[in-house]
Amino acid sequence: MSTQWLDLASPPHLPAIYAHAAARRKITGSTLPEQGLRCWVEVEAKPLAAFRDACALVPSPLLPPTYPHVLAFGLQMQLLTGKDFPFPLLGLIHLTNRIRVLRPMGNVTQLRIGVFVHNLQKHAKGATFEMVTQVDDLLGPLWEAESTLLCKGVELPGPVSETPSPAPVALNELTRWYAPSDIGRQYARVSGDYNPIHLSAASARLFGLPSAIAHGLWIKARALAALTSHLPAANVEVFVAFKKPVRLPSEVILLASEPGSSGDFQVKGHGDLVHLIGNWRPVS
Repeated sequence: MSTQWLDLASPPHLPAIYAHAAARRKITGSTLPEQGLRCWVEVEAKPLAAFRDACALVPSPLLPPTYPHVLAFGLQMQLLTGKDFPFPLLGLIHLTNRIRVLRPMGNVTQLRIGVFVHNLQKHAKGATFEMVTQVDDLLGPLWEAESTLLCKGVELPGPVSETPSPAPVALNELTRWYAPSDIGRQYARVSGDYNPIHLSAASARLFGLPSAIAHGLWIKARALAALTSHLPAANVEVFVAFKKPVRLPSEVILLASEPGSSGDFQVKGHGDLVHLIGNWRPVS
């Protein structure tokens, strides 16, 4: 099924989208929209520098591999709050994220970003779908990603598809860092993602959580910052599955295999608590 694109003249205005999302709490259907959204965006130095600071990234002529998510966030939000999108935005659970850096992301000033949803699947707790993000520069495809999101309570026919668990691999501790209680607010300011479960213990409790939890994409960005010398700069695919949330504040531990074209990593808490499992591979 080919995507029907709606081209926007400018990026969406996030405050209005948040107001709409807060007012929408019901599941209204079980069919995903076929229309995607596209827009040209500018890569600006000051917001990029703030993102690097929040994710412990050193200055570089290359865009951080997770930064296109930030540039795409407004488009993703507009798509997920559109009248033809059947699920409420608040309550969606981010299960996995896969990015592909197709070419070195250096000297990038203007990008065309497109987002669409597809692949609705039955899940033991509801239904999952994929948010696909495609990024082009003036030369063509540059970066792409898929995020798998879960909406609880959706009823779909058919069996639940089983996802095999990856075989364990030997990993060594690479580093550890402290996730402070305000990191959710720090990352919200640089990403635009002001989900209340990340901002404070008080706002998280409104959604049944005992404390605020870290953004999943901040954890991935922070891990990749520490793995910079382990991964190629391009022609690389980085996959993560989000497991147990990082409750704020807390210390986390990054474990990884040796540098190379392929490898594996985990972000863990103390004891046997696993927050994230991931791997990097050449783009196939």
